[in-house]
Amino acid sequence: MAFNVQEIRKDFPILQREVNGKPLVYLDNAATTQKPQAVINSIVDYYTNYNANIHRGVHTLSQEATDVYEGARKKIQEHFNIKHAHEVIFTAGTTHGINLVANGFNEFLNNGDEIIVSALEHHSNIVPWQMLCERTGAELKVIPIDEKGVLVFSEYEKLLSENTKLVFVNHISNALGTINPIAEIIVKAHEKGAAVLVDGAQSCSHIKPDLQALDVDFYVTSAHKMCGPTGVGMLYGKEEWLNKLPPYQGGGEMIAEVTFEKTTYAGLPHKFEAGTPNISGGIAFGAAIDYLNSIGFDEIETHEHKLLTYATEQLTAIEGLKIYGTGVDKTSVISFNIEGIHPYDIGTIVDKLGIAVRTGHHCAQPIMDYYKIPGTVRASFAFYNTKEEVDALVKAVKKAKTMLT
Repeated sequence: MAFNVQEIRKDFPILQREVNGKPLVYLDNAATTQKPQAVINSIVDYYTNYNANIHRGVHTLSQEATDVYEGARKKIQEHFNIKHAHEVIFTAGTTHGINLVANGFNEFLNNGDEIIVSALEHHSNIVPWQMLCERTGAELKVIPIDEKGVLVFSEYEKLLSENTKLVFVNHISNALGTINPIAEIIVKAHEKGAAVLVDGAQSCSHIKPDLQALDVDFYVTSAHKMCGPTGVGMLYGKEEWLNKLPPYQGGGEMIAEVTFEKTTYAGLPHKFEAGTPNISGGIAFGAAIDYLNSIGFDEIETHEHKLLTYATEQLTAIEGLKIYGTGVDKTSVISFNIEGIHPYDIGTIVDKLGIAVRTGHHCAQPIMDYYKIPGTVRASFAFYNTKEEVDALVKAVKKAKTMLT
């Protein structure tokens, strides 16, 4: 089926509403994506027709719910080209997945070991590792960026050593839209015997990663960035790594046998899935993946690139406007400021015109510190956005500039 953005927009109920008496122009997709009716329906269907706790139940509702939930795990496995379904761990989201791995590495790091993070990271991929270093005595090293917001790969190569145990980097920067060269980063890390965790929260609505081809050790993402619900995500880990890591939480589901003398743990994936999971969320995650694949990731990438190119051209024509993150490999995120105007003020005015953008440091304060700015205005586009919405944004930014100068 040919890509038709107007037909696609009909799948998203929220895109039909108004904000402040104006048609909603939703350009905060890097924070969370909107949800198509198919995903909403999957949640309603679960609670309406087969709500039950999963696994171990012999009754029909439990078995039906288990089948659909585990079917969603299988969809995730196939979508990301993961070797085994038990290498897919359902989490509460990307942050949960990162913390699970960071907690597990307590067992493997010692004083003098080194771990490497990039300067482009979200706080969720900085703070857990800082906490890990405090607990273990390991040292945190940082891959710098250049003025375009691109990682300096030669500096990364210099940071790697025999002491490097773990490298973590985002696939795409949430603040700038920079696409990182993760395939090359993984190869270089593996040459030193280091494991690699990739934060895919920003990438998975734009591109379709092949995790076996990447040979990545850990990959994390969130459903809500992929047209799915909040509160659910995925941690992929190679089987050998997941077997080495200790359980993150104790409780129901993650046990094999419990006595007061000793408890033994369940096998994968249940070892890392303590307690009753977000059942409807997992099911809806599967529905979101089905929906995105029905649109097609080649079509999504093509449309979003056109929007990015057009929006970049139109915004840079505004006098005094500067875009941060100007690398060649970039997805549909534009972070910008206008000279002499605070980003919060621009965001407030464009909201009055029905346009949703994000303002602030975008949970990436080190990037803002690098550019010596308090934050930016961030417009982030999805496949359901249109050229007309870009025009509305540009018009609103021009109006904000006129009002604030």
